[in-house]
Amino acid sequence: MSDRSKKQVMLERMNEKKKEVKTIRRIVLIVFLSVLLLMAIGGTILYSYVTGALKPVDPDAEDTVTVEIPIGSNLDSIALKLEDAGVIKNDRIFKYYAKFNNESDFQAGTYEMSKAMTPDELLKSLKTGKVYREPVFQYTIPEGMNLAQISEVIEKNTEFTADEFMELVTDETYINELISKFPNLLTEEILDEQIKFPLEGYLFPATYPVFEEKPTLKTLIEQMVGATDENITPYREAIAEEKRTIHQVLTMASLVEKEARTPEDRKSIASVFENRMEEGMPLQTDPTVAYAHGKHLERTMYSDLEIDDAYNTYQNEGLPPGPISNAGSSSIDAALNPSETDYLYFLADPSGANHFAKTYEEHLKNRDKYLKSGE
Repeated sequence: MSDRSKKQVMLERMNEKKKEVKTIRRIVLIVFLSVLLLMAIGGTILYSYVTGALKPVDPDAEDTVTVEIPIGSNLDSIALKLEDAGVIKNDRIFKYYAKFNNESDFQAGTYEMSKAMTPDELLKSLKTGKVYREPVFQYTIPEGMNLAQISEVIEKNTEFTADEFMELVTDETYINELISKFPNLLTEEILDEQIKFPLEGYLFPATYPVFEEKPTLKTLIEQMVGATDENITPYREAIAEEKRTIHQVLTMASLVEKEARTPEDRKSIASVFENRMEEGMPLQTDPTVAYAHGKHLERTMYSDLEIDDAYNTYQNEGLPPGPISNAGSSSIDAALNPSETDYLYFLADPSGANHFAKTYEEHLKNRDKYLKSGE
C-alpha cells in the first residue's frame, strides 16, 4: 500500500473516531438532561407530596379529637398516634419535620386536638401540654363588666349587635338550655323573679380566642359561661363546706369586684360585707344602687338611695338577688376567704386607696380626712 493510501485510511479512521466521540457526547448529554428532568419531576412531585402532607387535614374542622400521649412516648409513637387520630396526614413526614426543626421534650397527657391544626400548632401543643391554635380573632371581657357592657364588647368584635346579644341572654328558653348544659354552675336561683338578668355574673372576665370564621352567638356565650364553670371548680368543695351556693358566692364576688380598687383590698372589703351581715346591718354599697338604677352614677346622691329595688343594699339587708357584674378569680377567692377583721366601714379616697374603720366615728374621721369635700 502506498504512503498516500495509508494517510487516507488514517484520516478516515480519525474522522470516524471524531464522529463516535460526538455521538457519545450527545448520548451522555441526552442521558444527563434526562436524569436532570427526571430529578426535577421527581423533586416537584416529592415537594408537592411533602408540603401537602404538612398542611392541616381539614382547615375548616371545628370538632376536636381526643389523643392520649402516654408517659415515655417517643416521637415515632407520638406521630403514629396523631396519624391514627386523623390529625396529621403522614406520621413519617411529621416525624421528619419535627426532627428537622429540632423539636423535642414533648409532654404526656390527654389532648383535645383538631384536624384544622398545623404541624407547628401540634408541636407547640405537645411541648407546652396545651392545645394551641392560631385564633381567627379574639375579644377581651374585663373584670367588673355587667351584661350590658359585655354586649357592647360583642358588638364591637363580632357581627352581632348588642341588642341581639341581650335578647339571647334574656331568652327564657335559652336560659333553660344553659341550665341543662351547665348543671353544676347554673341553678334555678338565676330564674328568681327579682333577678334582672339571669346570666349576670356568669360570663367570666378573660381574653377569649375564637377559631371559627363565623361563630354563633350561642358559641360565644357558652364559651364565657364555660370559663366561669371552669374557674369556679377549684372552689366547689369550699363552697359546699360553708353551705353557700355558687350563686351567693358570685353575688358577693361581684360586690367585691366593683368596690375594690387594688387586689390587696379585696379580702378586707369582703370582710366588711361579712361583718355587716353578721351584725344584721345593710351592706350599703353604692354599686348596687347604680345597678338598681340601671346606669352609671358618677356620684351616689341621697336621692338615689330612695329607689325601691331589690338590688338597693341601702334599703335591703343581706346580699342582692344576684351578681351585679362579672368577677375575676381574685374576687371569687376573696368572697370565700375574706380577711379576719373587725371592720364595718370603708371608703376610697380620690387616689383609689381604701380606708377601713371599725366604728362609724372612725369612718367619719376617715371621711373628713380623705374626702375633703365631705359627702
